[in-house]
Amino acid sequence: MDLHYKDQGIGYPILLIHGLFGSLSNLGLLAKHLERLGYRVISVDALNHGLSPRVAKMDYQTQAKAIYTLCNTLNIEECAIVGHSMGGKVAMTTAQLYPTLVSALVAADIAPVAYNHNHQAVFAGLNGFDVSQVTSRSQADGLLAQHIKEPGVRQFLLKSLTKSEQHWHWLFDVPLLAENYTNITGWQTFGAFNKPCLFIKGQNSDYIVNQYQQEVAQQFPKAELKIISDTGHWLHAEKPAIFNRLTEQFLAKHI
Repeated sequence: MDLHYKDQGIGYPILLIHGLFGSLSNLGLLAKHLERLGYRVISVDALNHGLSPRVAKMDYQTQAKAIYTLCNTLNIEECAIVGHSMGGKVAMTTAQLYPTLVSALVAADIAPVAYNHNHQAVFAGLNGFDVSQVTSRSQADGLLAQHIKEPGVRQFLLKSLTKSEQHWHWLFDVPLLAENYTNITGWQTFGAFNKPCLFIKGQNSDYIVNQYQQEVAQQFPKAELKIISDTGHWLHAEKPAIFNRLTEQFLAKHI
């Protein structure tokens, strides 16, 4: 169950993990930024995403084990991890389960809690047509728009639409993500991680709210919080310069 990854740069290793419906390219601007600063950057396709394996069970313990296995394969004994949304939960679980591996972590717009959020419109859009029968990216956008009104969400999804052998397909496994959706929105803690953590919140996002402060403090006692103003859940794409700077400053201080 070897994860697909991109390895760039030389230096202290930083793992980057994308969110739901994404791929390793999502944090590409941060990867290039960190590489220029002298880090080794490993960008990962999560399970059931990109070119990584398809698995029936996709809870966070399984995802964290896949990260740990990848680090062993790459002979990485210690690293920092940056994760967005679902990827942030993978990063947090990896830190809790394998604390000697993780020196510091950055969780982008996600908290260590179970969510009541749903992606019903997204799944309805993805399941609303046979992707292998579309003839263009613009046609797929129009079909998604029947269920997904936000252009930004559609454009994000369309980044994972690719063509091979004359047929279009998604780089994520829609049925397996639907089957594992309660695992993805859920949360199981594996104890406290007593090393530096940075939570970065998008001001306009509801993924990190005041009521989650107790859970964060209990599980990540050394956590600090930064807020990027006028930004939603995809803060790394909306304001990459600020996001990259906050991540850079945190890593420089703690590793």
